[in-house]
Amino acid sequence: MIRSIYWYIVFFIGLLRSMPSLIKANSLAKKGLNKEKDEIVNRATKKWAKSLLKAAKVKVNVHGLENLPLDRNVLFIGNHQGNFDIPVYITSLPTLQGFVAKIEVEKIPGIYGWMKHMYCIFMDRSSLRKSSEAIIHGIKILKDGHSLVIFPEGTRSKGNSMGDFKAGSFKLATKSKKPIVPITISGSYKIMEANSKKWLIKPGTVDFYIHPMVETLNLSKEEQDLLPEKIKAIINSKL
Repeated sequence: MIRSIYWYIVFFIGLLRSMPSLIKANSLAKKGLNKEKDEIVNRATKKWAKSLLKAAKVKVNVHGLENLPLDRNVLFIGNHQGNFDIPVYITSLPTLQGFVAKIEVEKIPGIYGWMKHMYCIFMDRSSLRKSSEAIIHGIKILKDGHSLVIFPEGTRSKGNSMGDFKAGSFKLATKSKKPIVPITISGSYKIMEANSKKWLIKPGTVDFYIHPMVETLNLSKEEQDLLPEKIKAIINSKL
């Protein structure tokens, strides 16, 4: 319990300490200096995410860094085991990437400001129209040269078994013509979700697998239809 309390203290203090950097990022964005802004955001969010993993005593083993394309932005598609998936992604991938998140996250003070600058998308799954608008927004972000992360299950699995992959998630890649990099996260649910009290945090080890890139350019209709199961099988191969 002491570790959990300590972690929440680190979470909020880290967020407060990041505010000067957020203010600077806001200023650079207003001036149109997006490259400089992205560098600050990437550095600040990685520092914060690392502090969260360190406070929780979470070790992350990253596999397959050689599979990351150095000259292209991509859509990362992965399974979603728990709340710690986000800091694991932020610390494991060298470049800045946004997330497709639930609309509720937009209401968290401080967090929203950073996520906006990370090119995150907030999706309201209760409305088909709003979900479609979010996908369209995501396609534009990808076309503009920024990478995104989406969890096509739509919610945390809280274990090693995966739920169904929503086909609409893959339109981000097929409509923007950007490649997919499948990601497998294994073990993150044991940090919070597997505990009897869901707010408790326990030390753990997470394996983060970066799979070879899958091209989406010039796919036939049949190939597009088979894409969700193909990517799911790749991700499942490391669970």
